[in-house]
Amino acid sequence: MLFVVGVLALSAAPLRAEDGYDLWLRYRQVADRARLAEYRAAVTQFVVQGDSPTLGAAREELRTGLRGLLGQEIPLTDAVTRDGALVVGTPRSSRVIASLGLGDALASVGNEGFVIRTTRVAGHRAIVVAANSDVGALYGAFRFLRQLQTNATLASLSITDAPKIQLRLLNHWDNLNRTVERGYAGRSLWAWDSLPAVLDPRYRDYARANASIGINGAVLTNVNANAQILTPPYLAKVAALANVFRPYGIRVYLTARYSAPIEIGGLKTADPLDPAVRQWWKDKIDEIYKQIPDFGGFTVKANSEGQPGPQDYKRTHADGANMLAEPLAAHGGVVMWRAFVYSNAVPVDRVKQAYEEFKPLDGQFKENAFVQVKNGPLDFQPREPFSPLFGAMPKTPLMMEFQVTKEYLGQDTHLVYMGQYWQEVLESDTWVKGKGSTVAKVVDGTLHGYARTGIAGVSNVGTDRNWTGSQFNQANWYAYGRLAWNPERSASDIAEEWLRMTFTNDPAFVRSVKAMMKQSREAVVNYMTPLGLAHIMATGHHYGPGPWVGGPQSRMRVGSLGLGFDRTATGGGSNALEQYAPPLRARWGNKATVPDSFLVWFHHVGWREKLPATRGHTLWDELVARYNMGVDSVRAMQRTWDAQKGRVDDERFNDVKSFLAIQEREARWWRDAALAYFQTFSHLPIPPGYDKPAHSLDYYMQVRCPANRDKPRCDVVP
Repeated sequence: MLFVVGVLALSAAPLRAEDGYDLWLRYRQVADRARLAEYRAAVTQFVVQGDSPTLGAAREELRTGLRGLLGQEIPLTDAVTRDGALVVGTPRSSRVIASLGLGDALASVGNEGFVIRTTRVAGHRAIVVAANSDVGALYGAFRFLRQLQTNATLASLSITDAPKIQLRLLNHWDNLNRTVERGYAGRSLWAWDSLPAVLDPRYRDYARANASIGINGAVLTNVNANAQILTPPYLAKVAALANVFRPYGIRVYLTARYSAPIEIGGLKTADPLDPAVRQWWKDKIDEIYKQIPDFGGFTVKANSEGQPGPQDYKRTHADGANMLAEPLAAHGGVVMWRAFVYSNAVPVDRVKQAYEEFKPLDGQFKENAFVQVKNGPLDFQPREPFSPLFGAMPKTPLMMEFQVTKEYLGQDTHLVYMGQYWQEVLESDTWVKGKGSTVAKVVDGTLHGYARTGIAGVSNVGTDRNWTGSQFNQANWYAYGRLAWNPERSASDIAEEWLRMTFTNDPAFVRSVKAMMKQSREAVVNYMTPLGLAHIMATGHHYGPGPWVGGPQSRMRVGSLGLGFDRTATGGGSNALEQYAPPLRARWGNKATVPDSFLVWFHHVGWREKLPATRGHTLWDELVARYNMGVDSVRAMQRTWDAQKGRVDDERFNDVKSFLAIQEREARWWRDAALAYFQTFSHLPIPPGYDKPAHSLDYYMQVRCPANRDKPRCDVVP
């Protein structure tokens, strides 16, 4: 009851100040007078029949959205009585929709899709949002509101849409003490100490935001799992969250600590083939489903970075995953077994390890077991090639793992639109079945015919008022959801949607700020890790430069002769290229044809070595140029944003402006520290026209960032 009262009060409250809390669901009155008149004529009443909690959520969202966007109350009615009816529902819930003969269209959109049509009902002009399920109707309601939010026409609507990926999850790396691993937006949303008695209305707003972009699952806990989450007191808390999320089509998932049978079960082993261990997990899973009938399943990090796992008992990853998958299958649940198996005993080339461990296991996993693979073979770097596992396991459904929180890309401080990054990965061609065998087609199941498909994004959400630590980080949450729904969607189009919904439909603002967003990822690559450099961040918190960490040979193989990690089959290379299809091996294995973006990822290149004619510079000259291009790009972003003053509210304008000032200063820090370090090996001068590092290398090596804060800041004097 406490929660219901809170929600009603929240729904009736006046619109909040422009502090970012409303995300892309701001619902401010349409500013374009012609569009506003069109919308008011097109929607004069709305009809949402049915009493399910999900249809109730759709009804309340439409009431709130239409009131805000149209600037007037739109009556909810039981029947179509005049021109301008908006009818939302399913053939089962709505007599109107059942009578419209939409069977063929609905058959094409599955359980979660929807159709939106302009039509006539009882002789009146109407717009129908129809679906096969209540959650599909909810998704359709959000899609209709987006049409208004982005100033699109309502004339002759004919929209048919359905998700291409079944499981679309946010992974929260949240701990039970409310700290967040790799979290830069405050504390964990989940107030475990007050659950289940107190249900913060923010839980509902979180669910609303996710449903609006099609996310249908939340993994509540850190992959570095705590077994206590599986104890009865915590399961009651999880069940309370599940009850809040359920009307919005969101199932809850947990991370399973592999050693839980020992830690909370009193057993002496966690061996996946031990009958007592298997029985313990079966009983625990049955217990969970008694409290949460639609529980989604487990994400598991095992035998990685010191975490326990089946290899502790000489068993395989498939043995471990199948032990959990079998009892989960009886309830419709899944296990998502992470392929990030970075060993603390670093092999010759870490990027090869996941492929070497998982490729031989293809076909050995239960049908409800996913292998969850990071987008690249290393660790969420600003740029790296796609993981060679994509396309290499045709008998095992592979689940993409993106990192929405920008651990290696400036965290909450730097403006980086990740949609461009993810589109680049998804469009990458694996060539495993010839040209066009893209990563997106692996993930959505069309390449190998996967019966189950999934995608996961490491959440960037926390208790900060604006949810994500900075205003533009919201765009990454939004873009992740939209690409999870359709991995072939344009990141540029998604950026435009987000800008229109979050800030303004002003064409000049949208045009210039979208261009800024689209080049922001390349900017950060250039001032952090150009030409295929990787993992040269400071140790621990990964905030700021640290190319010296671990010594010259540990990361990028830098020395007096040159720079780069030889991953070819020649010389002393690691031959990581062997894990990719032949056309990629041929292209990437040749310095003359490898893209600039992967040059020193795959090759060791001499400092004075002339790059191919398309680049013209020596490696050293090109490296200096790229680092400076990154700084210049941030300065251009500052100019673009400064020009928007007066087009957006002062509070958010000043917030973004202050973060861009930090980003420009830290881009110079990155450039100067990295070049000062690499110059000690190249022994070459900074070319004319470029600034020399502002300080000595020793200065940069002495900079310390607090490693135990949610938001690391470093005292840097450029």
